[in-house]
Amino acid sequence: MFVRKSKNHKGRVYLSFVQGYRDESGKSKQKTIEKIGYLDELEKKYDDPIAHFKEEAKRRTELEKLEKPQQLLVDLSTKLVSNTNNRKNLGYAILQSIYRELELPDFFKLKQRKINASFKLNAIFKLLTYSRILNPASKKATFENKDRYFESFHFSLDDIYRSLEHFDRYKEEVQTHLHHQIKKNYGRNTDVAYYDCTNYYFEINYNDEDRIDEENGEIIKETLRKKGFSKENKRTPIVQMGLLIDTNGIPMTYHLFPGNSSEKTSLLPILKRTKRDFSLGKVIVVADRALNTSDNIFYNQRELDGYVFSQTVRGADKEFKSYAIKDIGFTENPDGSKYKWRVCSKDIQIMRDGKRTCKTNVIQKQVIIYSPKYAKRTKLERDRTIKKAEELINDPSRYTKATSVGAAGYVKNLEYDKKTGEIIDRDLSLNLDKIREEEKYDGYYAIVTSELEKTPEEIREIYSGLWKIEQSFRITKSEFDARPVYLSLDEHIEAHFFICFVSLVILRILEMKLKNKFSTARIINSLKNYACSHIEENYYLFDYRDDILEEIELVFDIDLSSKILTRKKIKEILAHT
Repeated sequence: MFVRKSKNHKGRVYLSFVQGYRDESGKSKQKTIEKIGYLDELEKKYDDPIAHFKEEAKRRTELEKLEKPQQLLVDLSTKLVSNTNNRKNLGYAILQSIYRELELPDFFKLKQRKINASFKLNAIFKLLTYSRILNPASKKATFENKDRYFESFHFSLDDIYRSLEHFDRYKEEVQTHLHHQIKKNYGRNTDVAYYDCTNYYFEINYNDEDRIDEENGEIIKETLRKKGFSKENKRTPIVQMGLLIDTNGIPMTYHLFPGNSSEKTSLLPILKRTKRDFSLGKVIVVADRALNTSDNIFYNQRELDGYVFSQTVRGADKEFKSYAIKDIGFTENPDGSKYKWRVCSKDIQIMRDGKRTCKTNVIQKQVIIYSPKYAKRTKLERDRTIKKAEELINDPSRYTKATSVGAAGYVKNLEYDKKTGEIIDRDLSLNLDKIREEEKYDGYYAIVTSELEKTPEEIREIYSGLWKIEQSFRITKSEFDARPVYLSLDEHIEAHFFICFVSLVILRILEMKLKNKFSTARIINSLKNYACSHIEENYYLFDYRDDILEEIELVFDIDLSSKILTRKKIKEILAHT
């Protein structure tokens, strides 16, 4: 606060108390707090009015520093101009804290020196990462909404698109960097790692063409967007992702591969690269039955690693099925479930030049588990499919080859027209033999492992952690809206999923800091709602608080309870985080 001297049209000097502040855009402004009076009249009361009121201004400023309650005068007649948006998010400050702990700004600053670019890699990556968590949208929409944060971002939309190629180039280096930072800051147990695959579909109808060498016709680079088996039953091209996470559910690394590739062959390349780049020792890989192949088992043990894979009982060989359902050797549990186990040798064939020619033998522990809940769920699922099969038998004209998926397996004599896909109405009937055969294995499943010394309870406990990676995929598809509808270049697709990966790492670390008390959706919602609106001068009004923010205050040693904050205080919060 200070004293302002101003003259009227007659030359008389008028004194006022004036307060300096910065508006919502950060520009310096001034506002008259109190009118004092004309200098010639004040000289009748004070020997030196200017000195007197300067001292008074100083005293009032000191009182303000003591943070005593102040009155905020608001002009109720103030109007909003067109396209005004005074609301700012501050929840991103918590994400920024973890971003800095991971030393990502330092990483990108080092890379910045090696590129000839006017834009800042770190600034763009921050915006894309925070927005992917709090407000997932296209790159264009993210750029248009960049002013929703307190931090100013000075780059263009073209700069964002140009930066994607750099992010693609550095993605593996960043994964290694993040591993060492997580290990240093939070500790990381890599004795057990969980691996699984999923895929993301595109809204196009054709595959991308591979890059071919015109001289010899060999593939130079295989493109990503290809039609394959979609986990969401889409018929459009997909891209596949393999993800490896640690025992805390924090992602370690990932890789993308073409949609027409088999996920069965995706494990070994990512595991070899991760062990090399992260300098890991023995790793026990946990995966579902899709990754339970002879090659994965053999090469895993050859590299002195371990595995814990699920094993289908219904689809196993005759000897395994007979052992699994034979009611001998089971240990009963109070909930009606039971289990048994054995250690046995298993002959497997290894792929050589695309053919299974090389035979070898491995020793593994096989744990057979029966669960009444699983049996009930399996029966309900099959009953729904059988009902659809019965409807197909009664009215074949309602179905085609595409719409009869699932039910077709329970129908005898089912044939399709090769051109139209329509059902050729023959003597259709329900395959009762197949149904009776499947019923034998309801409730049974198996886990096979190289870890012979571990107990069945330990093996089940290790395998149960696989849900964490399934949840991670759900987060990328639902909370992060990761399906890249508007991307076509492989480099941009790679950069997109790289940003999703780093966003997932930050969010998982935050969950861990909060001791996994809250769901992912609730945490994101809380950070998204911790926002404020500019009301007057440099004052902002906050209108949201919940139990998650209270927990964040304890973990991050910060106060987020104030209803009104000055721009200066908000900057202090950002500096603290």
